[in-house]
Amino acid sequence: MVEQELKEDDEENEGLANDDLFNITSWGADLSFRELISMYKEKDIEKPELQRNYVWTKLEASRFIESILMGLPVPSIFLANKPESNKKLIVDGYQRLMSVYDFVENGIFSGDNSIFALSNSKKINYRWRNRTFKQLSEDEQRKIRTTTIHAIVFEQKEPKDKDTSLFQIFERINTGGRALNAQEIRNCIYQGEFNSALMKCNKYLAWRQLYENNQDVSEDVLDNRMIDIEYILRYAALVHTDLINLKKNQIGLKLFLNDFMHNTPKDIFEPLLEKFKNNMNFIATHIGLNAFRNYNFEEQRDTNKFHATIFDSIAIATTLYKDEKIQDLPKRRLNLLQDEGYKQFISTRTTNVNNIINRINIAANYLYDKNLPIKDVE
Repeated sequence: MVEQELKEDDEENEGLANDDLFNITSWGADLSFRELISMYKEKDIEKPELQRNYVWTKLEASRFIESILMGLPVPSIFLANKPESNKKLIVDGYQRLMSVYDFVENGIFSGDNSIFALSNSKKINYRWRNRTFKQLSEDEQRKIRTTTIHAIVFEQKEPKDKDTSLFQIFERINTGGRALNAQEIRNCIYQGEFNSALMKCNKYLAWRQLYENNQDVSEDVLDNRMIDIEYILRYAALVHTDLINLKKNQIGLKLFLNDFMHNTPKDIFEPLLEKFKNNMNFIATHIGLNAFRNYNFEEQRDTNKFHATIFDSIAIATTLYKDEKIQDLPKRRLNLLQDEGYKQFISTRTTNVNNIINRINIAANYLYDKNLPIKDVE
């Protein structure tokens, strides 16, 4: 897997504050793991669409189950009540619930699809090392099933835009060892055809090769934190937005992507994602799998890290102006990466609208001898 890191600038997180008053009621309930397993199995508790990718290691999951066996208190979970469907959405605690569900019900560890035996690590008590649920004593099995966990259930009545507000609630109260990032939260609350289409698009081979900068990749080896999906969403939102006439100087990236994912109808997102696939194929073929990396000119090599602003500028410039007749695109890319203005626009104030326009414009000029229809480039 590529060395990958999504460090959003503070400017990208602006615009998340919501001055609407929340009308939320909440209550507590102590539920046994037997009840939770049954509710999950019968879909009374709703998992995120296609499941939030399971990110705990087997040792982390084993330590949690060991805590239950030892009688230690376990953290509360948060559930959102959905009265329209009589279901509850897991806001915080999915990794814990899935760990117990896998161990007790499936016997298969979601992290790697192996038999779920507790870790053989010295960090696990010797009595339970390398044991499956069925290999535990009846008393130990009963201990896990009857242990209760406190659930805090809330129901949101106001404001009317519940999805946008629910995003902020997810951010504030998900407290797990590996807190949900922005795209994982979107995967939970913006469920529907667009989200499913993004996941399907994420498996497109040319995109996987470009994302990993590797010819020999599997379409099923995905980023387990959904950062790759966020980049596809970023592309679609920027392609669809009329940046030149956008009446704001700064994009708050999270809110910008939330709004786009929430409000985009099917007749728009399907053509956008088809454009994405076609252009990833063009870029992989004509520019190279290293297209979205920066270049270290002193060491004469591509850097390993996927570069978000190089990606959006080259991908959008290609969408607008790609030309099969243009020659030497790999060389043109290197010339682009040496441009001092481009270096500035891909590294500072990256969500400033003028900087987004400028880096796309410079990429279009170097790669395809084209310019965006703007009078002046600041």
